[in-house]
Amino acid sequence: MIYANTNQELGLLDRGFKLICGIDEAGRGPWAGPVVAGCVAFDNLKDLPQVNDSKKLSDKQKDRLFDWITANMDYGVGIVDQDIIDDINILNATKLAMKLAVDNLSNYPDYLLIDAVNLYKEVPIIQENIIRGDEKVWSIAAASIIAKVTRDRLMIDYHLKYPEYSFDRHKGYGTKIHQEALCKYGICPIHRKSYKPVIKIMNSK
Repeated sequence: MIYANTNQELGLLDRGFKLICGIDEAGRGPWAGPVVAGCVAFDNLKDLPQVNDSKKLSDKQKDRLFDWITANMDYGVGIVDQDIIDDINILNATKLAMKLAVDNLSNYPDYLLIDAVNLYKEVPIIQENIIRGDEKVWSIAAASIIAKVTRDRLMIDYHLKYPEYSFDRHKGYGTKIHQEALCKYGICPIHRKSYKPVIKIMNSK
C-alpha cells in the first residue's frame, strides 16, 4: 500500500507558514445521517504513523489511528445533520461542516489543505484543494480518519435508536439492506428527504 506523505506540509513550513491543517469529510453520499468533517493540524512530530485514505483502511486500523491522532494532535470536528443537508444541499452542508471543524481547532491555521473542496468563502485564508488529497497528503488523510470514525460511531448510535434499518452495518449508504428496510418501514427522522432514492420511496408509500 502507498501511504500519504508529509511533503506538502513540510514544504509549506519551509515557506514560513506556521500552522497547516488538512481537511476532509465523510458522508456526502449516504441516504441518512449527518455529513462530518475532520480537520487535523500538522505538527512536525517525529515518528508520525503511516496514514491513508480512510476508505482503504480496516476498522481496526482506523480506530487505532483515530486514537493516536486525537491523543497527539490538535484536531476539530464539524457535524451537519440531515435537516440542514435537506435545506442547503449536500455541497453547502459539507462546506459548513468543514468550517465548523476549523472553528473547533484549538489554534486557528494559516494554511489549509482540503480534499477537493474550495472553502475560500467560508474560511478566507490561504488554501489548496487537492484532488484525491486523502491518498496523497498526510494531514488530509488524518482528517479523513477523524471524519470517518466519528461518523461511523454516530451511525452505530443511531442503530440503537432505529435498529430496523441496520445503520450499524451500512452507515446510511444505499445498500440493498438499507433499501429493503426503507421499502418495508418507510423513512425515519435521520433520512435525507432531499435525496432522490429516499424521495422515490416516500412517494411510493
